[in-house]
Amino acid sequence: MRVQVEPMAAKTILNRVRVPAMPFDWSINPYRGCQHGCGFCYARSTHTFLGQTADDAFQRHIYWKEGAPDILRKQLARLARQGKLPEHAAIGTATDPYQPLEAKAKLTRGCIEALAEYGVPFSVTTRSPLVLRDLDLLRRAPVSVNISLHTLDMQVWRRFEPASPAPWRRLEAIGRLTDAGVPVTVFAAPMLPYLTDSREAAAELAEACRSRGAGRAMIDFLRLQTPEVKQWFFGVLERHYPGLVPVYGKLFHLRAGLPDSYLRPARERVAAEFRRRGLTGSDESARKPDDGRIGGAADAGYAAAPGETRAIEADGFMSGAFRGSGCAPVQLTLF
Repeated sequence: MRVQVEPMAAKTILNRVRVPAMPFDWSINPYRGCQHGCGFCYARSTHTFLGQTADDAFQRHIYWKEGAPDILRKQLARLARQGKLPEHAAIGTATDPYQPLEAKAKLTRGCIEALAEYGVPFSVTTRSPLVLRDLDLLRRAPVSVNISLHTLDMQVWRRFEPASPAPWRRLEAIGRLTDAGVPVTVFAAPMLPYLTDSREAAAELAEACRSRGAGRAMIDFLRLQTPEVKQWFFGVLERHYPGLVPVYGKLFHLRAGLPDSYLRPARERVAAEFRRRGLTGSDESARKPDDGRIGGAADAGYAAAPGETRAIEADGFMSGAFRGSGCAPVQLTLF
């Protein structure tokens, strides 16, 4: 199916994040929609704010922010005059800044150039080895790169992330980034119950990331935060793993996240494999998960400040331990 691309006007590119739960204060997202179209993508429902549906349109109708680097430079110049330049900017908190359109549009590269000119530290979160194109900038700037990679199972990858770069290509990207001296964090998320969260799968993934030089890893599990995201995910699940539909139905009944009875032991067994390889701290599995119920503790944690849109998680990340690393929680107003 043909991808439709459309420019959109933007007044700002660098967006202030005023929700205390968010692990960054400034975000940059050059695109709306994402060509990767992952089956579990937390941001799919944001397309409804553009008058689009939250189904195929999310990956087939992509918006790019016209003149993003120039707009960013003007913002940075104003902040510099005020002595208020950001201590850190997170790039890719919503949709992938290195999705295929970036190869031609080069908005992310332009934004990185602007941040580097003003000496603003930044991080990039992506699934794409296209990030390697910008090694000339990344190796000189105060930067970290977060590579999202939750499985090495080619079948699971093809079914849930059919338009994203293959796992082995992401591993190669990790290796080349670390060889160039760029710090890399692996976002091992979202872990999918009964599909990617076995001890064996975790050990294979952790070892592959360690051998490529990744410095740390963050682990988190599937969340289905909005009705649109949940509906799309269950459609993918029913198509490829129909036997798991009733199982997931029980796990996610009236809740956005997994119940503690499942999440705690699953997190521990996955975290243990990364911990053995020095990629997570001893507190990774000790974090107390909430029960994820709609309207319960999980939702309360995402409450936006007055006048702001309710926050949701990006691939389930909500760990304050990664403040400044550019991990991916997202607020719908960040675009």
